Amino acid sequence: MTATAPEHVPVVVIGAGPTGLTAATLMARHGVPALVLERHRAPYPLPRAVHLDDEVHRILQTVGIHETFGAVTRPARGMRLLDGSHRVLAEFRRDNPCGWHGFPEANMFDQPELEQLLRDNLAEQPLVTLRGGMEVTALTPPPHNGAPVRVTFRDEDTGVIHTLLADSVLGCDGAGSLVRAVIGSRMQDLAAPQQWLVVDVRCRLPLPAWDGVHQICDPQRAATYMRIGEDRYRWEFRLHTGEQPEELTDRQRLLALIAPWTPGIPEDELHVLRTASYTFRAQVADRWRQGRIFLLGDAAHLTPPFIGQGLGAGMRDAHNLAWKLARVLTGRAGETLLDTYQAERHRHARQLIRTAVAIGAVMTGGGTVTALARNTALPALSRLPGASRLVLSAVSPPLRPGPLAGSRRPGHPRPGTRCPQPRLPDADGTPRLLDERLGEGFAVLATAPLSPALLALVRALDARVIHLHAPRRRRSGTDGAEHRAEADPGTSALVRWMGTAGAVLLRPDRVVLATAARPRRPGTTCGDDLAAASAAWAALLCGSGRAAEGTPQGHGTTVTAAE
Repeated sequence: MTATAPEHVPVVVIGAGPTGLTAATLMARHGVPALVLERHRAPYPLPRAVHLDDEVHRILQTVGIHETFGAVTRPARGMRLLDGSHRVLAEFRRDNPCGWHGFPEANMFDQPELEQLLRDNLAEQPLVTLRGGMEVTALTPPPHNGAPVRVTFRDEDTGVIHTLLADSVLGCDGAGSLVRAVIGSRMQDLAAPQQWLVVDVRCRLPLPAWDGVHQICDPQRAATYMRIGEDRYRWEFRLHTGEQPEELTDRQRLLALIAPWTPGIPEDELHVLRTASYTFRAQVADRWRQGRIFLLGDAAHLTPPFIGQGLGAGMRDAHNLAWKLARVLTGRAGETLLDTYQAERHRHARQLIRTAVAIGAVMTGGGTVTALARNTALPALSRLPGASRLVLSAVSPPLRPGPLAGSRRPGHPRPGTRCPQPRLPDADGTPRLLDERLGEGFAVLATAPLSPALLALVRALDARVIHLHAPRRRRSGTDGAEHRAEADPGTSALVRWMGTAGAVLLRPDRVVLATAARPRRPGTTCGDDLAAASAAWAALLCGSGRAAEGTPQGHGTTVTAAE
């Protein structure tokens, strides 16, 4: 009997949490088939992550579920810092309903709902298959780069062992990652772990508490409270050294802990969905890749929850890696492009983790003397002009300079930052979010005509070009004075953001890759400087010589602010 050859797939994603589902969907949207292997058949039914920011909401837009997610999320109103007696030390409100990326800056949600939305959306992707009830038991890396990875997994219903070959494996398998062990990666501690008790409650009656995040800045019992849905609430309480969670989870003790937020609420209306003891860790893996085997999400990093970036960090991993891996697997770029994944994401994740640790220490650390100093300083801080904007501003840093995020040039948008996402008018005048105009791939925002050299690069990258026209001055009336026509606010915002740049080249993840200076004389072209500088990175994206040759792209489109 002839043995059947193992199934061969381009990408295997291990783990169907938000990171794995996002990665698989993005691979499919870039034209690469993917298989997701998950031990559980349905989303884990209890809440875990409860917050993501507007940048990660924008990733959900790329995946295709931003509207359905927006229907189940709840924007957070801001943050209150309170002392151990629940006196308000400082209050920071979010008054802007829309952030830099086109969505609310803080979004509260129930993770099982998000995972179900991602699964439902995945089912509509013809290039992706999700196989639940499958536990991956072994990975066999290839003897040399470019050869497939052998993946062994067991059907948990039948016990049958299966084997397949994958051109790439994405380890989205959580904190106890098998994939991390296979590639010999180790977690590095960035701070001492802390034990916290997490309590999730459902109550049909609205609690009589300010409808934002509460942080109890008390070294004796640091705590966090937040409303995460119409009838869902969460508390987190830091445990003392040696204290056991069982000492607090007795119902009467638990009700006493949450009593400051529930006055007047009948006890039988407070339904405890779960209590769980968590070790909040600050860790990052030392290696994120071996060949075409990658770590993403909790397999690569773990962060304390003080800035709400745990789940979002994994989705950023997927967003960063998917387009790069797709270019390599489809033959449009070489393996060296994949080196930029860890180089970019490791630094970014490490900085966010350190920020979370620092903010947690400022809000909850120290002893009695520190608490007294904090109780004096925080009210003064809250009274400063612009304090809310400063405290609640986005914490996600730009990518550090590297091959695909060059050094900043004076007056230009900084490479490594993400472009804003205002709404631009469509052909019929309907406002649409910018990314809907940019498509899945590279894009160029331009306020001047592009030079032949830049057009060749545009063709090589198959980039879409958006021409932004600022409002023109017109003479009006009998006084001979110049009057500026009213501009479309979204287009005007992009033009202002571009500053002295005549063109900005955006990566598929909407990170600024490079900029071209605005021409000095009206009517002349821009982009020769950008094209000349592309020698440093074009080979990574296009392969040798392709940047000069180019291919027809046909994606040019124009957006006009005012006629």
